[in-house]
Order: sequence, then C-alpha cells, then structure tokens
Amino acid sequence: MMATLGFRELGQVPYEPTWHAMQRFTDARDADTADEVWLLEHTAVFTQGQAGKPEHLLFPGEIPVVQVDRGGQVTYHGPGQLVAYLLLDVRRLGFGVRELVTRIERSLIELLAGYGVVAEAKVEAPGVYVEGAKIASLGLRIRNGRSFHGLALNVDMDLEPFRRINPCGYAGLAMTQLRDLAAGPIDFAEVSARLRAQLVSHLDYAEQKTLPGGID
Repeated sequence: MMATLGFRELGQVPYEPTWHAMQRFTDARDADTADEVWLLEHTAVFTQGQAGKPEHLLFPGEIPVVQVDRGGQVTYHGPGQLVAYLLLDVRRLGFGVRELVTRIERSLIELLAGYGVVAEAKVEAPGVYVEGAKIASLGLRIRNGRSFHGLALNVDMDLEPFRRINPCGYAGLAMTQLRDLAAGPIDFAEVSARLRAQLVSHLDYAEQKTLPGGID
C-alpha cells in the first residue's frame, strides 16, 4: 500500500479557477509530491472535453460552456453534484489508465451499494449506471504520468441542464441521481465521507488525511 491520500474539501467553487489550480499543481509536482483529491461542488457550467463535438451542445442557454483538457465529450456540473478531482502520481501507483478508471468506478459502485443502489460500469462508456441511466461521469487527463480532473457523482441536484446536451456525447442518455434512488434521506457530507473511504481502499492507500481547504 501507498502511504496517505490527502483530501481537500473546497465547498462550492467556480469551475475555471479550480481547473487552472489543478493544472498548476500537476505541472509543479515532483517525485516526492503527495497525492491529493479535491472534493467540491461547482456553480453551473458545461465542460467540453478535448474530443468534444459542438453538435452535442443542444441549447446551453445562460449556462457557460468551457473547453477543457480532459478526455470525453460534454457534461454538466452544478450544485448538488459531488466532484472529486484526482491528483495522483499514476506511474508511482503502478496502475495503467484502464485499471485506474476501473478502480474509480468500483469505488462509486460500492459507495452506491451502501445506499441500497445497484450500479454497474460499462467498458464501452466510462462511468457508472443504474438501470441504464448514468449517475456518475469520469473524465481524466494524464500528463507526465500524473492525473488530474476526475469524477462527478449526481447526489441531489437539478438534472434539467443535462437535457440541454447529449451527455458524454450520447443522444438521449438518461441521467439519474442518488436522491431519487436511495431508500432514505441523503446527506451530502456523508456521501463525500463515504467516497473518501472508498477511494482510499480501492486505490490502495494506507490511510487518509484532511488537508487545508484552500488552493492556489
């Protein structure tokens, strides 16, 4: 096992400054830099990945669209969605990219199982699904063996903006969220805490620690 995975709880933050902070962190790190995960919510934004096609943006309206350097097509981030940015030295972990994606998906599937929700992954379409509807999206960038960007889990949010796009490039893809599937009430902070534990376990870290919330 690796040593410690640090977590920063950032609250609700705008997209672009956070994205640029991820880039700076990744570019500045060296062989001794500890891995981190940033947990947060974003104000409303559509992000278009490197392979993104404009025809998948149907009618974004007042919600801004940001072209970004992760893989994948277009997705939506907004309040009530738990985002985890995975700032990991993948080479040091010894994972291939496909294995890293699989481990992240398993973390989400087990988290959802704890709420009585049966979910699955699809090899041909990264992410996590419940009866065909997508509940979590993945989009990573690997630069010099280090990852940034990450995952987005729909917890308790307004799903309407997803109807303004073809989510992840799939026309008509249904989206769902934990609030509509779990048997009882959902506490966002508790979901975040459970995700922390699952990532530590599935990414083979020995323990977790909480880091200060601010980022440069």
